[in-house]
Amino acid sequence: MEKINFDDNFDAVVIGAGHAGCEAALALARLGKKTCLTTISLDAIAFLACNPSIGGTAKGHLVCEIDALGGEMGKNADATMLQLRMLNQGKGPAVHSLRAQVDKNKYHERMKKVLEENENITIKQAEIVEIYAENNKIVGVRTALGENLSAKVVVVATGVYLKSQIIIGNYMKDSGPNGYARAEELSNSLIKLGHELRRFKTGTPARINSRTIDFSGLEIQGGEKNIQHFSFDNTEEILNDYPCYVTYTNLTTHKIIRDNIHRAPLYSGLIHGIGPRYCPSIEDKVVRFPDRERHQLFLEPEALSTNEIYVQGCSTSLPFDVQKQLYHSIKGLENAQIMRYAYAIEYDAIDSQTLKASLESKFVDGLFFAGQINGTSGYEEAAAQGIIAGINANQKLDNKEPLVLGREQSYIGVLIDDLITKGTNEPYRMMTSRAEFRLVLRQDNADERLTPIGRTIGLVTDKKYQKFMQKREKLQKIREKLAILIKRDEKLINLLTECGESIPDSSMRIKDLLKRNNITIFDIKKHYPEIFEDDEDMFLDIINTEVKYEGYINQQNDEIEKLRKQEQTKIPEEIDYNKVKSLRIEARQKLSKIRPETLGMASRISGVSPADITVLSIYLKSYKG
Repeated sequence: MEKINFDDNFDAVVIGAGHAGCEAALALARLGKKTCLTTISLDAIAFLACNPSIGGTAKGHLVCEIDALGGEMGKNADATMLQLRMLNQGKGPAVHSLRAQVDKNKYHERMKKVLEENENITIKQAEIVEIYAENNKIVGVRTALGENLSAKVVVVATGVYLKSQIIIGNYMKDSGPNGYARAEELSNSLIKLGHELRRFKTGTPARINSRTIDFSGLEIQGGEKNIQHFSFDNTEEILNDYPCYVTYTNLTTHKIIRDNIHRAPLYSGLIHGIGPRYCPSIEDKVVRFPDRERHQLFLEPEALSTNEIYVQGCSTSLPFDVQKQLYHSIKGLENAQIMRYAYAIEYDAIDSQTLKASLESKFVDGLFFAGQINGTSGYEEAAAQGIIAGINANQKLDNKEPLVLGREQSYIGVLIDDLITKGTNEPYRMMTSRAEFRLVLRQDNADERLTPIGRTIGLVTDKKYQKFMQKREKLQKIREKLAILIKRDEKLINLLTECGESIPDSSMRIKDLLKRNNITIFDIKKHYPEIFEDDEDMFLDIINTEVKYEGYINQQNDEIEKLRKQEQTKIPEEIDYNKVKSLRIEARQKLSKIRPETLGMASRISGVSPADITVLSIYLKSYKG
């Protein structure tokens, strides 16, 4: 490789300023590293290219975890939200998930300002076309203008921009989302560095002018008050003044789609990329669920500065004339004016199984990947990977061990472990069902689980940590009150009668009362206000969950201990699996390809059986290298 004359020098370069890139750059900069954040367009920083929302089922958990580690997404969402809701409240606390409608313009502006004001971040509007490596070790990058930037680590967070293509009917255009330019040459550089690429697809619905929507017959969906925020630092009340509306497709809508299905790129063969299973287009829903008479849609405001309304649940790539027909067949949208047509977008992504648990490439030292380039979908999944990639790029620079969060510690750990051990053949979406220990990985205790880790790393500020310690102290005081004995008198009898519970023969501790099915800590507070009068409802709710689910939580903690023992058994990087006798051929092939870092990681690889793990475990005990 010829000697490179560098025009500027950095500790780190982050390629892409979407949700992954922003978190990666902020983590590096806040940890003291001179960081260059590059983006094809400054207007696309933290851009919400699809839905104007943050959070959702399991995604809300990720946002709270990012905040607990010292990231920015939760703060940004809280500061720019229009409406906040807690999903799945009819189910157990493990699956309660925050979801916010945010002002997409303010979200971009605030995040851009946070980045601009960090003295360790240099933001460049530039397309990166080549990543330089010498002896399989990162040395820098080159821009399309020919500017060479030196760096010891590089984080690739290119989202859906790598050779992206917009598709609407027969119309195809080489473009990134929302008309932004795409990255033309970086894909070739990644291939040269050893990474194979695959094509994935995602899509977005039309945007409708709110002036042309008839809201009068539609169901209003408002926000909620007195619920947890994304950021544990935020105590300000959310106004929730901006409603969403619910409408539905109908049989006419479905007939329009079926009559034109031959014109849908998804079925005509124009689309080659693999789309997200859990966020299908409306034409895919109609084909896959032929007996459904309607599909629920949500009309969501994009921002206060625009009349654009996002039609959640109606993503499509049908031709523009068919889009007009199908949207106009929906109640409330009969005279709707489409401001932006829906489209599908194809893009390049890497095989996530070529990454270490730190999100560093197995092929190039100092090269990290985060976000949709790794095969995930969603802003939250991207940001979660971004903060971990940023932290581990910093750890690399400081010659420290990488931060690897376990499946038992966080949804972030589940996400990354799934990517590197199981891989994904379609855009990966986080769901609560993917987490084995979801009862202990709740949103309300994300700070309990991760803030001490963020503090050790150096991302959690003194102010944030002090607030965390105050919360921990308040929770402990409430736990101590659980031992208080409540006399068997008229007041206790009234409480039990009102809640439909049997009357005991003697006094009861508060904890024993809470173990009764129909009694909550708020019922006790109502009858004994003097006990909990100084305690905030949010903290009381956490204790209520701890007591109600104590048995299940203890069971999960026992299982977690077993998992930790496997995770503590490291597998030497140089091990030759062909020398491990009694390993099945498939197991040898899978283990040789993925090269898991621990025995626990090996146990989760598809095609590796419990018997294979037993064989490997015995072999490792006598392994001398």
